[in-house]
Amino acid sequence: MIFRCNFEELSALRHGARAVLDEYLPEEATVAAPPEERECVASVLPRLQGDLSIATLREQRGLRKAVTAIVERLRLEMEATVATTHPADEGAVAAYFDFAHAYSVLSRLDEIGPEMAALIELVTGAPPSDDVARTFVFPD
Repeated sequence: MIFRCNFEELSALRHGARAVLDEYLPEEATVAAPPEERECVASVLPRLQGDLSIATLREQRGLRKAVTAIVERLRLEMEATVATTHPADEGAVAAYFDFAHAYSVLSRLDEIGPEMAALIELVTGAPPSDDVARTFVFPD
């Protein structure tokens, strides 16, 4: 299945992914992403060049985990920038838009996960097991 992302969303996700992987944290934010989340982000970063192809429910779940870590990092950056500058500061506004664009992607990922699971259940007659989530393929 094709998961569409616009230029601004991809730019925000790339910025956030690099921040997660570089362990860059504003001084006020001291929580680093756990290793599993960092691994998910590392696997997603090269794919953030255009629309994403999501072939399986397992892939959607991994993408969602990575985007969740990215959104959390961008939220921390936004809050720190607002706190250290001013809400109308150019950097604070840019941080807000990065967060908002990435959050929009996460929201759409949250919508398609249950839809993919429901389709698997409709076709197979059972909720998706880990094996089925890995092997049931959604065509583009």
